[in-house]
Amino acid sequence: MALQDIQKLINAPDFDRQKALEFHLSSLLERRKRIDVLIENVKKTIRSVKGEIAMDDNEKFEGLKQQFVAENEQKFGKEAREKYGDKAVDEANARLMSMSAEQYKAFIQLSNDVNEALREAVKTGDPTSEKARRACELHKKWLCFFWGEEKYSPEAHKNLGNMYVADERFKAYYDNIAPGCAQFLSDALEVFCSAQ
Repeated sequence: MALQDIQKLINAPDFDRQKALEFHLSSLLERRKRIDVLIENVKKTIRSVKGEIAMDDNEKFEGLKQQFVAENEQKFGKEAREKYGDKAVDEANARLMSMSAEQYKAFIQLSNDVNEALREAVKTGDPTSEKARRACELHKKWLCFFWGEEKYSPEAHKNLGNMYVADERFKAYYDNIAPGCAQFLSDALEVFCSAQ
């Protein structure tokens, strides 16, 4: 658990030590379960590569999703859990893991569409343009794959845009799409989210 979460729990007037420990244990067991599934899938993939077994497309797809979640956890998990809490991150991972192959393809296509829309919008140089608004709409749709429609808020989306500029990892990712893209997206989201 993040230190700030522990501090909030301990200082809460209705703090229940047993419930807090049970919740923490549950979160740890969920993470271990995901890691165990990933380990098994990697072992199967190794056996498949060696020609010892054959994996069907569904097994490969499950492994792909597990790999995506594991890589995301490794890169951003600690920070995301400290910022948004274990429950929010676990729910986002569960949403991804529950996707069908068709939904996952749609998600990947949407990711590509967001990047292409941003590339075109940056060329305008105008974060208030129709192309910028369209890129923000697609980004919102992409974001809801992780957050869920019910958890979306314009304020959180706007804050995410600010983080894209402040965090060098995200800035590098977006600026790789087009030079200045991180700042452009942040500015466009300011306009887009304020209008909602």
